Amino acid sequence: MKKAFLFITLMVIFFSAAAQNVTSKIYNPTADAQKDLENAIVKAKTESKNVFIQIGGNWCVWCLRFNELVNADKNLNSLLNDNFVVVHLNYSKENKNEAILKRLEFPQRFGFPVFVILDQNGKKIHTQNSAYLESGNGHDTEKVSNFLKAWIPKALDPKNYTD
Repeated sequence: MKKAFLFITLMVIFFSAAAQNVTSKIYNPTADAQKDLENAIVKAKTESKNVFIQIGGNWCVWCLRFNELVNADKNLNSLLNDNFVVVHLNYSKENKNEAILKRLEFPQRFGFPVFVILDQNGKKIHTQNSAYLESGNGHDTEKVSNFLKAWIPKALDPKNYTD
């Protein structure tokens, strides 16, 4: 009886972990990142948004934690999706997307995840080391909110800074 209970418990743990890994796959190593980026820029221009590129991989626990935070927190989710077209750019042993990272001026130097903001014309306007947004074992909601607010199109509109 004890062996059966132990077996069932281990199976539940195994399948729970497997299910979590399946839902946590936010990066696609086989994606055409150049095409995804081009499409995001077209969409951003059409919607008057900026492009938010989250660079990392499914292997990166901090990448998954950030994604989980911005999807779970209603305010962060609205702030992100109302103002940015989001692209998850893969960096992994399967595909490092080196050509795009070169064009973005090597943001991987900051570790992962790293965030790059493009304006609606595709011009890089900021690279963010995500370590500055961390607190404890995750990202700080207030720090992430302040970071996003600093790079929304409205914050960059010169009309908001005239006397």
